[in-house]
Amino acid sequence: MGHIRQETVRAAIRRFNLVRFALTCALACSLAACHSMSPVDTAPLDHAGMSYDSIQQAKALRITPPEVASLARARQSGLSDATCVTLLQMSRGRGQSFSEGDTAAGMAQAGLSEETIVELAKLNQLGFGAGELQAMRLAGLSDEIILEVARRRSASQPVLAGASLADLKNAGLRETTLLELARRGVPDSQASMIASSRKHGATDADILRRFPGS
Repeated sequence: MGHIRQETVRAAIRRFNLVRFALTCALACSLAACHSMSPVDTAPLDHAGMSYDSIQQAKALRITPPEVASLARARQSGLSDATCVTLLQMSRGRGQSFSEGDTAAGMAQAGLSEETIVELAKLNQLGFGAGELQAMRLAGLSDEIILEVARRRSASQPVLAGASLADLKNAGLRETTLLELARRGVPDSQASMIASSRKHGATDADILRRFPGS
């Protein structure tokens, strides 16, 4: 009888431990669910001037606190609500968090149009290397040239560097010539030869004849 009672006690203890474990797991899941359901503070978006409807769109995309801060900086730079929400949507489409708010803000402050910034985001060119694109705009190169450079880089194709294009602009080459050189995929290794040709009196038409690109 003693042996039977011991087995009964052990079985009861095992059942108690299983029940306790199940309750602990349920409590942990419940706490996690409550935490995940805690509303994200979107006040920075409101303070940045974003409308109620746009904030609701951001919430529908399950915006996170770091993304709120990043998006608020983009909005404060003067980007429209529509552009900000579009940038967030693009990040979601790539399965990534939105962290390009500072870059987008810098692009806007440098004078790039919102349409150009959105196109750069589509090309995934607001990350590494975006600083050079911003510097190109500050150097007076057009949005169209910047986009062409970004397109070729996105496709891993050769193209003149931003600094080279800026130098050639300072040497007197026309915007249309610079854009055509970018479209042709003239590699940056030929930048010094183009500059030398210009220095020795080559016209824009001469340069386009001499440098057909890839």
